[in-house]
Amino acid sequence: MLSLLLAAAIAQTPLPLNIGGRVAPAPSGAYDFGWPGVYFEGRFTGPSVEVAVDTGVEHLAVSVDGVRKAELTKSGETRLTLDRLGPGEHVVRLDKLTESQTGLARFEGFFVEKGRALPAPARPRRIEFIGDSHTVAYGVRSASRDCTEQQVHDLTDTSLSFAPILAARLDADYRIEAFSGRGVVRNYNGLAPGEPLPALFPRLIPGQAEPRIGANDPWKPEVVVIGLGTNDFSTALHPGEAWADEAALRRDYRDSYAAFVEGLKASRPGARFFLIQGDTFVDDVAEVASRVGATAVRITGMERTACHSHPSAGDQRMMADKLEAAIRAAP
Repeated sequence: MLSLLLAAAIAQTPLPLNIGGRVAPAPSGAYDFGWPGVYFEGRFTGPSVEVAVDTGVEHLAVSVDGVRKAELTKSGETRLTLDRLGPGEHVVRLDKLTESQTGLARFEGFFVEKGRALPAPARPRRIEFIGDSHTVAYGVRSASRDCTEQQVHDLTDTSLSFAPILAARLDADYRIEAFSGRGVVRNYNGLAPGEPLPALFPRLIPGQAEPRIGANDPWKPEVVVIGLGTNDFSTALHPGEAWADEAALRRDYRDSYAAFVEGLKASRPGARFFLIQGDTFVDDVAEVASRVGATAVRITGMERTACHSHPSAGDQRMMADKLEAAIRAAP
């Protein structure tokens, strides 16, 4: 106990932050976060750095200078010290790996004692990803399609999604707003509770109705990638759903998707939009892209060997390849 008190008495310098993803301010300068793929970065000189976080029930990864040093999988308050880092400048990073359907985690800061805080890292471009479980990288670490609910949670790793892979190739900071099982107008199998993704999109924490993104949000990406439709169309309609038949569902999907993208365009002036076409909604996305002036990107041929036949790590890299080619080819 004495050593802990002495350690707490040593002056610590908090690092300025580069924050990727949506966060909600919390007491004492902390940040609550829940969307997939949220990350925090700091830059410093010195031999060690401390990471302070309350993980909730999420799994988080800590890296220094691009090398993963630890994965935080124990629930609750954690303070991790990484030392013997050597001379010169270092970049420390915390990545959220798992998906928060409910709840949140809290980042409390990076701190140095003997070193010097430097301005946070920053990249020249910004890219935003909006989607479902494919964007989340649902169960991507699994070697089997058969997974329990707990295994899905533990084996999801959004750092292996096409989104951060593509962002790294484009030297871009990124945000991910994705939620497994949600579609544009219809959730998975038509019976999944909750609102579709466009209704969740304004939230700062996906599992909480408040707080919501402000009208003065400074996030202005140059590229927006959207992958929505798998949950709308992967299962047949059931009696009692809101649509008389599949044709009605597809009309609602196209109209609602186009309206969603137009709303995004209004708040992201000058951004280029890329819409992913899945096997069961190719024509629907093509029409939406034509209406809103976006680029449709066809992605097929996935092996889908992760949990519940979701994209594998190899599939995620392939999706990044196809999106990168489309983005670089666009005017």
